[in-house]
Amino acid sequence: ARAKLRHQSAAVQVPIGLEEEFEGLVDLVELKALKFEGGSGQEVVTSDVPSNMQDFVMDKRRELIEVVSEVDDQLAEAFLNDEPITANELKAAIRRATVARKFIPVYMGSAFKNKGVQPLLNGVLDYLPCPLEVENIALDQNKSEEKVSLSGTPAGPLVALAFKLEEGRFGQLTYLRIYEGVIRKGDFIQNVNTGKKIKVPRLVRMHSNEMEDIQEAHAGQIVAVFGVDCSSGDTFTDGSVKYTMTSMHVAEPVMSLAVNPISKDSGGQFSKALNRFQREDPTFRVGLDPESGQTIISGMGELHLDIYVERIRREYKVDAKVGKPRVNFRESITQRAEFDYLHKKQSGGQGQYGRVCGYIEPLPSDAEGKFEFDNMIIGQAIPSNFIPAIEKGFKEACNSGSLIGHPVENIRITLTDGASHQVDSSELAFKLAAIYAFRQCYTAAKPVILEPVMKVELKFPTEFQGTVTGDINKRKGIIVGNDQEGDDTVVVCHVGGSTNLHEPQPGQHF
Repeated sequence: ARAKLRHQSAAVQVPIGLEEEFEGLVDLVELKALKFEGGSGQEVVTSDVPSNMQDFVMDKRRELIEVVSEVDDQLAEAFLNDEPITANELKAAIRRATVARKFIPVYMGSAFKNKGVQPLLNGVLDYLPCPLEVENIALDQNKSEEKVSLSGTPAGPLVALAFKLEEGRFGQLTYLRIYEGVIRKGDFIQNVNTGKKIKVPRLVRMHSNEMEDIQEAHAGQIVAVFGVDCSSGDTFTDGSVKYTMTSMHVAEPVMSLAVNPISKDSGGQFSKALNRFQREDPTFRVGLDPESGQTIISGMGELHLDIYVERIRREYKVDAKVGKPRVNFRESITQRAEFDYLHKKQSGGQGQYGRVCGYIEPLPSDAEGKFEFDNMIIGQAIPSNFIPAIEKGFKEACNSGSLIGHPVENIRITLTDGASHQVDSSELAFKLAAIYAFRQCYTAAKPVILEPVMKVELKFPTEFQGTVTGDINKRKGIIVGNDQEGDDTVVVCHVGGSTNLHEPQPGQHF
């Protein structure tokens, strides 16, 4: 933690034995050995430090005192004068340094049989600040998110943050941390993020998974309410102020996955799960890719998304197939090609007749749009009321090129001539004529595939520089910048989307 995270930290405990030989802990502050007995480690047995660990324990205690002394003047004075430091003095120094956010105490433990839980909870009481010792900042939405310091007392207006949502037996359970004021059962509270007023139907204090009904709760407490429709991170007030505890701006997701249910029958449960997770977690996003039709989930990392996929399976009994989002390639043409197509169909009654002539060509690189349609017909070879249908037909044809079925861009279509029939010509006939004309001449225009190119910034420990740059080069990335930030290297590169493409290699970039 000190070397990598640059934290001013030190252990306040050392383990007795490691891995399968782990027996208990030695408290470096009190100099006592702690062992955890019973089926769930619920019985804490205190004893003297084992004789074979005396020297090691004293060295670690001295290291703890040294690290805390660097950020606490009172302890530093006693340490430099070689005065014996009592457990109470050390505990008080650790608390002062932790509350001032200058020191981080490190605890040991094992999840197996719950070893080390009680000392950790005692550490929360001993070293973490009570609500009045912390300055909580709210953002005033009436004044462009101007910072406001909250008093943290019951006397002020109600300000509470919904920090966790849970689906319970009685509907959505919303956990609230009250920063200021009082909340009472039956009160009306206002969701600052949505502007909705809500009545508090039931107020409970949580003890693990057990609930205790209460009538009111004060600043500094954590309570849960039922029947409140909100999202995680929403702020509630009594309506007299418009404060939010967190900024309205949420960090953009950094990773995406394509996900869809294996069974078509489970689509309703699948959608329900995704909607609920979006309400619970503002950094979890769900979207539909309009080109590929894939459902895309986005979040803050691979593990973040894996947990939600597992929760869909466990909580909603929906097996989901996960994969990489399809890369949205584009197609384009490299040379001019002529078209002359007659669409003629007779099947009793009114038929279909439409002829279009002209050429397609690539747009110049400085063109503003990605599709242009020019009507260069002189005279009335095609009545003017059919021209919009022809343009619509060409636009529709450009939605799917014949190389890999992706949209065609950077193309100009010029209509130079055509023919119509007094009876059989219609908008549909000319639209179909345009679609088939495009397909007829597209191959002659020598189409190519365009791949998306992303600017990527990578930050990693310097010792992995060779491995990372080799991997970028293997993926056809182009490194455009290299910088040092402390022990880390920052590489800026351009990476294309063709890594996963099992199609013809792209001819150019956009």
